[in-house]
Amino acid sequence: MLTLTENASTIVKDISTQPGLPETAGLRITSENAPEPAFAVSAADQAQPGDQVVEQSGATIYLDETAAVMLDDKILDAAVDPSGKVEFALGLQA
Repeated sequence: MLTLTENASTIVKDISTQPGLPETAGLRITSENAPEPAFAVSAADQAQPGDQVVEQSGATIYLDETAAVMLDDKILDAAVDPSGKVEFALGLQA
C-alpha cells in the first residue's frame, strides 16, 4: 500500500483541512491513460466508488483502482518550492 513521508502527510493534511472543505476531504490520485505512467493529483471532498483510501498521520489520500495498483509499493514525498508550489515525488519502499 502507498505510504507517505512525514512531509507528504503534513502537506496533504494542510491542503485537505482548508476552511470550507468537509472532514472527508483529501487528495485524490488518478492514473492518466498515457504511454508512460502519469498521475493527476487533485483535492477531493470524498472517495469515489472503487477508490482505495490511504490514511496516515491525519492525511487522507484517495487512489483510483489503477493508481492503487501502480503505487502499491511506492512512497509519496512532497515539498513546497520557493514560489509556494507543492511538488510531489514517488520513491520505492525499502
